Parts: sequence; structure tokens; C-alpha cells
Amino acid sequence: MSYRLQVLIPEDLDCLIRKAAQRSGVSKGEWVRRAIDKALHHQTGESDASGDLVARLASLNAPTADIEDMVGESEPAQL
Repeated sequence: MSYRLQVLIPEDLDCLIRKAAQRSGVSKGEWVRRAIDKALHHQTGESDASGDLVARLASLNAPTADIEDMVGESEPAQL
């Protein structure tokens, strides 16, 4: 069963949602439903297979450096 939710938003936010929905090829309602679902999964720590992989990798806060430096640090020291 579906329920209607009415939310008042400023005109500039409506414009951003409309453009994002057009880029995604879905209605504004579908875009908002997906955004809410994604936000709720993110909040609870559940994985979202359709999420932005780059954003998910960035959220790991893993160490970063030039590849040569990282390889050098991971190889055993020469005695």
C-alpha cells in the first residue's frame, strides 16, 4: 500500500530535484523516494548496492599516497 506525503520545499530545491530527476530519467516523486531510501540506508549503515562506489570508497577513510610510496611501505625492508 502506498501513502501520500506532502512536503513543502523552497522553489530552488524543487528546481534541483526536477533537474536531478530528469538526468536520472525518472519522475520527481521516484527520485525523492530513492533519495529518502538511500538516506535511510546510509543512516542505518546498511549497504546500498546501487550507491555511488566512489563515495563509498571515500567513506572508508583508508590511507592514501602515491602508489610507489604505498608499495614501498608494504614491502619488507632490505637487510
